[in-house]
Amino acid sequence: MESRSTRHPAIVGSAPAVEAYLLGVVDFDACLALQQRLVYETAGRNDGQISLLVCEHPLSISVGRQGSRAHIRLDRRELESRRLEIRWVNRGGGCLVHAPGQLAVYPIVPLEWHGLLVGDYLARLQSAIMAALADLRFTGRTEPDREGIWGRAGQVAFFGAAIKNGVSYFGAYVNLAPATTLFRWVNGDPQGGTPMSSLVSERQQPVRMSGLREAVVRRFAAAFGCDRYHIYTGHPLFAHPHGASHAPTARVG
Repeated sequence: MESRSTRHPAIVGSAPAVEAYLLGVVDFDACLALQQRLVYETAGRNDGQISLLVCEHPLSISVGRQGSRAHIRLDRRELESRRLEIRWVNRGGGCLVHAPGQLAVYPIVPLEWHGLLVGDYLARLQSAIMAALADLRFTGRTEPDREGIWGRAGQVAFFGAAIKNGVSYFGAYVNLAPATTLFRWVNGDPQGGTPMSSLVSERQQPVRMSGLREAVVRRFAAAFGCDRYHIYTGHPLFAHPHGASHAPTARVG
């Protein structure tokens, strides 16, 4: 898909490296606060820098702009007994259960600098996730006028982006091997009525989270025209990463 280019003339054709941060398992709210901080910083830059946060979340439920309380099948008492809070967030898509084994992919992209309309951005993000899954020997399918990736048993990847000051945040969720029974708690696809599935369920073989993370970072950089990417463990602005180092260590791809 052709995109309008609004890059500074001096840097056309020299896209910056993607700075990818592997955060481990992190609290949903703390990760959202980090995204918002990076959106603010990115909006004030003129170098087109892309940040990519890759993590998992503890058990939680979020509701996007197309979701509603009616899509959550747990009543107040059940939510309290499971110590679950509903987070109403400004992303696309509906309700989603988050749990370890689900990879969250949060790109912080200055769209105008990269000449991208919102539709262009979503198409590239979806193509990157499709390519990463193909690297892991899973061929998913997409559906017209819908954002997501499906397998034989249900939806494997969910997309829900947000844009603020021309910069993207939120992004995509890929079910590697979360407990699939958790997805019964919400109607994540009220439009199509398909259940959630996972990469391991579809392939019927073990898949390493480290392999999925590496494939996502590599394919994301390629989809956004960046021939270099740096991978860090943790993020210096993130005060309390769980399972991640405070001081980032870089790998270059």
